[in-house]
Amino acid sequence: MNKKTATLLAALGAAFAVIALLVWLGFGNKQDGGDGDMTVYAGHGGTFKNTLVDMDTPDPSVVYQDGYYYMTFTHNGADIMVMKSRTLDFRQAEHKVVWYPPFGTMYSANLWAPELQYIQGKWYIYFAADDGLNENHRMYALEAVGDDPLGEYEFRGKIDDGSDKWAIDGLVMEHENELYFVWSGWEGDVNISQNTYIAPMSDPLTISGPRVLLSEPTLDWEQAGGPPYIQEGQAILKRDGRLFIAYSGAGSWTPFYSIGLLELQAGGDPLKPEHWTKLEQPLMTMDEEAEVYGPGHNSFTSSPDGSETWIVYHATSGIHDGWSNRKARAQLVSWDEQGMPVFGKPLSLNTAITVPSGEGVFRAEHARQEGDRLLFDLIPASVEGEMPLLLHYSGGGNGAHLTLEVNGEQWGQLELPEVKADATGYVWASLPLAAGMNTIAVRPTEGTTLEALELTRYEAENGQAEKGAWTESNPFASGWGIASGASDGSGVVKLTNISVPESGKYKLRIAASNRAETEQQLAIKLNGKHAADAAFPPGERQQFTAVVVELKLSKGVNEIVLDKINESLAIDYIDILR
Repeated sequence: MNKKTATLLAALGAAFAVIALLVWLGFGNKQDGGDGDMTVYAGHGGTFKNTLVDMDTPDPSVVYQDGYYYMTFTHNGADIMVMKSRTLDFRQAEHKVVWYPPFGTMYSANLWAPELQYIQGKWYIYFAADDGLNENHRMYALEAVGDDPLGEYEFRGKIDDGSDKWAIDGLVMEHENELYFVWSGWEGDVNISQNTYIAPMSDPLTISGPRVLLSEPTLDWEQAGGPPYIQEGQAILKRDGRLFIAYSGAGSWTPFYSIGLLELQAGGDPLKPEHWTKLEQPLMTMDEEAEVYGPGHNSFTSSPDGSETWIVYHATSGIHDGWSNRKARAQLVSWDEQGMPVFGKPLSLNTAITVPSGEGVFRAEHARQEGDRLLFDLIPASVEGEMPLLLHYSGGGNGAHLTLEVNGEQWGQLELPEVKADATGYVWASLPLAAGMNTIAVRPTEGTTLEALELTRYEAENGQAEKGAWTESNPFASGWGIASGASDGSGVVKLTNISVPESGKYKLRIAASNRAETEQQLAIKLNGKHAADAAFPPGERQQFTAVVVELKLSKGVNEIVLDKINESLAIDYIDILR
């Protein structure tokens, strides 16, 4: 053996040793009750579809805070409404008009684009309004009296930059411990173009310096549909110390309405226009193939676990819709190798979208403490019925249990097997919920800690329908609708983001309505392979029957495909239970 060969063999031996060590680290250690998969469980997952709500919701402003999403929007220009939801899907959200303008003032009419913000420990809503004449639009502010965004607000007056020029779409930008106000306005008193302005603030209600013109709509795409030429709907985006201002250009009444971007240079002064760079092309524009028109006036929000940024924007489904049919939609923001945001094409209403990371995990820290009970409110149900519940806990053993109440009535107890000191245990139940909003109360025994709970239901209408399958709204269904199949029985619905905390056998409770006179079957594929069949007896058109099948799921994300769906079956949901 020569020296070169010996050196090569030694290097190969070292490489194999490293590989063996990595394999041992990745697969030899056990977690969560002996599961070898090191995947961190971030919730049961699922998918949703745009739009976020059925009613018109132009100019959506969405904030995630302490376990809830909040949204406000232009509500017919007459008042300020706020919605509250445990998920980014607001179809079953609580909603309330939090402020009505008084009559006969300069801010009594045409309330546009309210912006909900949590600044320095307080909630504020910034909005544009006038006295019935558009040229009198100015920016105003509300301040929450308490810590509830759906609570009472106090009118705090005009956000005055001293110029007394037309102003809309304003919001506060926080950067390096300083506050700035950013808005869309006119340079003079004539509606020629809407520009992006900025001014310093001494507090969330007070502009402390002159306005600065940051950017004008000079690009071809910004001028589509004009004059007037448009930059409006400004939104603040931050990541890794970089600061961006997204804005909407082109006429909002046209399908060409799109989202552009300004970036502040590293170490730049936000009040110096030369420190900002404008991208030449919009980051999101209409997609005729997806039938999405005029995407714009966006805001940004986070996933519940803080690992993702989401863009929420309005768009229409018709090329001639104009200002009608503008509804809030959402999709994930990705980032390129240069650290620039990528919004992507606006997604069609038929696209199943993976929910934000951590969504659907209702954490104990966000529950209301009442004596020795934890109360989880705003648990939505479209119809009365059984709902699967997954509870996360630590401790357990020696008679430990959780006592559960639903809407003030005791349901029962769940025994808790003991888990390791640094591990999380999981226990399942099926609870009766009433139609509307529900409250679940949990009382753990001493020495046991409740960490979170989840509703492990997957709505079929939120799956990806293929091969002739289709979805539609249905007021008798669990969510917002149902999924059905093709006349030739070839319909497919893919549920691509079903996550479980442990590998093992699970019960799938599938609810469907069989509108035929004979029994109907569908096939179930798990992770690409046929796993089971489900048979549904004939019944009434809106009568959803639950059938239970047992499958072995892998820890982490699984894909379940409902196959060979015919037009006689209307599938409502799949529940995961143990």
